[in-house]
Amino acid sequence: MSVALGQVVVSKAGRDTGRKFIVVNIIDDKYVEISDGSLRKLEKPKKKKLKHLIVTNEMVEPLAEKLRNNMKITNAEIRRALKSLDEH
Repeated sequence: MSVALGQVVVSKAGRDTGRKFIVVNIIDDKYVEISDGSLRKLEKPKKKKLKHLIVTNEMVEPLAEKLRNNMKITNAEIRRALKSLDEH
């Protein structure tokens, strides 16, 4: 199961079940760090096993580009991106 920076994932285990998050860091082949900008802010992203996530085909390209280039992103950008995906 491959995942990329900026990819949208949905939690399928834990108290955040059903919530959408964005992958902000890939730790190794089993773990990633995710953030949604509100419950889990960028300052303290959630470390989560990939097997506890549903990896979607949705990609937030502007955020992915910033994450790949080690540029600063804000919690507001993540919230806006997830909100715009929900509206489609």
